[in-house]
Amino acid sequence: MKGKRYTVNRNVVIVRGGGDMGTGVAHKLHRSGFQVLILEMGKPLVIRRKVAFAQAVIDGRITVEGVKAVRVNAKKDIVALWKQGKVPIVVDPQGNMIREVKAEVVIDATLAKRNTGMHRDMAPITIALGPGFRAGKDVDVVIETNRGHNLGRLIFKGYAEPNTGIPGPIKGYTEERVLRAPCDGKIRTVLDIGGYVKKRDVICYCGKEPVRAEIDGVIRGLIMNTMEVKKGFKIGDIDPRGIREYCTTISDKARAIGGAVLEAILYMKRVKKT
Repeated sequence: MKGKRYTVNRNVVIVRGGGDMGTGVAHKLHRSGFQVLILEMGKPLVIRRKVAFAQAVIDGRITVEGVKAVRVNAKKDIVALWKQGKVPIVVDPQGNMIREVKAEVVIDATLAKRNTGMHRDMAPITIALGPGFRAGKDVDVVIETNRGHNLGRLIFKGYAEPNTGIPGPIKGYTEERVLRAPCDGKIRTVLDIGGYVKKRDVICYCGKEPVRAEIDGVIRGLIMNTMEVKKGFKIGDIDPRGIREYCTTISDKARAIGGAVLEAILYMKRVKKT
């Protein structure tokens, strides 16, 4: 079997990227009985921090809908956390841990819109979320992440839909609900996730420039204080529905993608007989 040159650890899954989408995937797989390891960068630029396991890199640990993720450094600590029913997260943007852990499944959930190093030899089953990957060549399965009729579709040959650059609509709002850095600079937050805002309220500063709400709603996501960003970078979003609970629970899109990944794994395990 392509990629199976060694004895793999069955039901072990590595998820590259612990943002809100990667968390939706990891959460679903963990609760379905898989042993999940998340690989992240040292300073994750996550927006929906209350529902992103990546936040454990900064805070040491985080619990999302009853599942706890903990930052660790050594392989022995990974195994210990699995035994405790927790999700380990390791700072490893290069994916060096993939060779050590020998997982049955490797998933790229970075949503980088391009392939930053995924290939089918990484594991018996390889999966990627969104555009930038060719199913059947770069990975076994690509998961469609674009909202609409095909959201969560399993692609076995070819690519996902290209990135539109337009946020999904909520109550008719698209780009208006997204906060972007007006310049290069360091973020200084005024408000935080879960706070209610009115149009024109200052949410944070980027350098000396204020970042204001363009609509009324609740702050669903906001990048961490003191983070350095580039002009145009997405630093937050406002939910016009104004329901605070949505700030601390996995989104409908992340749940759909998590379910699609679970389906892809079970299907590929049956087809490849891993």
